[in-house]
Amino acid sequence: MVDIAERVWSHKWKIDPIVRSLIDTDFYKLLMCQSVFRNRPDVNVTFRLINRTSRIRLAELIDEGELREQLDHIRSLRLARGESTWMRGNTFYGKRQMFRPEFMDWLEHVQLPPYHLEVRDGQYELSFEGAWPEVMLWEIPALAVLMELRSRAVVHDMGRFELQVLYARAMTKLWEKVERLRGIEGLRIADFGTRRRHSFLWQDWCVQAMIEGLGPHFAGTSNCLIAMRRDLEAIGTNAHELPMVYAALADDEAELRAAPYRVLADWQEEHDGNLRVILPDTFGTVQFLDNAPDWLAGWTGIRIDSGDPVVGGETAIRWWESRGEDPRDKLVIFSDGLDVERIVELHQRFSGRTRVSFGWGTLLTNDFRGLVAQDALAPFSLVCKAVAAEGRPTVKLSDNPLKATGPAAEVERYRDVFGVGAQPPLEVLV
Repeated sequence: MVDIAERVWSHKWKIDPIVRSLIDTDFYKLLMCQSVFRNRPDVNVTFRLINRTSRIRLAELIDEGELREQLDHIRSLRLARGESTWMRGNTFYGKRQMFRPEFMDWLEHVQLPPYHLEVRDGQYELSFEGAWPEVMLWEIPALAVLMELRSRAVVHDMGRFELQVLYARAMTKLWEKVERLRGIEGLRIADFGTRRRHSFLWQDWCVQAMIEGLGPHFAGTSNCLIAMRRDLEAIGTNAHELPMVYAALADDEAELRAAPYRVLADWQEEHDGNLRVILPDTFGTVQFLDNAPDWLAGWTGIRIDSGDPVVGGETAIRWWESRGEDPRDKLVIFSDGLDVERIVELHQRFSGRTRVSFGWGTLLTNDFRGLVAQDALAPFSLVCKAVAAEGRPTVKLSDNPLKATGPAAEVERYRDVFGVGAQPPLEVLV
């Protein structure tokens, strides 16, 4: 097992580049990339970094030269032979050859496009523009770089023993969480913590702890590189990016209302089983389900990723019942801001009424709250979103208005088109 404190103390990033591989990313990103490569390969998109926690002034913490070094290193990466073999030959979700030969031929030669970086008012303005299949691959590594450089900046001047104690406390904190979870009958939980992890080495350690502590209750990890190295299931389906871009490309209100379902119709052509999981909250869950075509009710499950998760779970169950489906046969995946208390609460409420699963993210792989002075390692909310498609702004409404993105006028237009009423704001931790 890697001595993380010793490795951090050495501060040699050339030994430990933050992003080690093109598959040091979430599995759903590669699945979506293949779908985009097949269905919308020529669409021009722009992604942009959004720091929701503006009090953390990243440009005052992170050296610009070091940030550029890390981003340039990512652009130098190519898919390694063993990684390509794993993607081409492995079984994912019970299916061999998940990734098509023509997509793999493209991925083996792709280089991430250039980035644009500026500093404004203590924050980094980082953006990427180009063909959608290429640009979308920046999202996860860009977030991982910023999060880890922030961690490195905070611990940079700590001594060797101070670092040993810090990581010993963090390990103890995580192991206590694992001990609370290990006794839950029927628990199914996966690591979803790549994008806002403390560091790659720490995420890998957390995954190993989950393997030992939870055994068969640990379903796998969203991180493809760790899944390959640790012989785990790679976990993930799709994300808000798809309906956001499809909607931005709509030429009228009818196309706009149909865009979220067009995304899933394209997805259904490629995937079945547990990959048929609906993410309904991009433009409001209730309205999405009320207007959903009947064929969507036959899908395997729903992922709850914003708003009150109890409300989301109950809404999913009522919707299935209204469409003549038995919720006990369906899957609900909770993935928004989870920690142990919420996982226990949701499992107790929904277990037996539906199949329950959890995607545990930032508070698995980056919970250093209370471990350093001024809570300087506490996680914060950093995202990298598609903000434009073919020059048109994208919008995400969410079930939590504090997570909405897009120009204010467009947000209001989307709320009107999709019939989204008042939404209770909920604190956004991560």
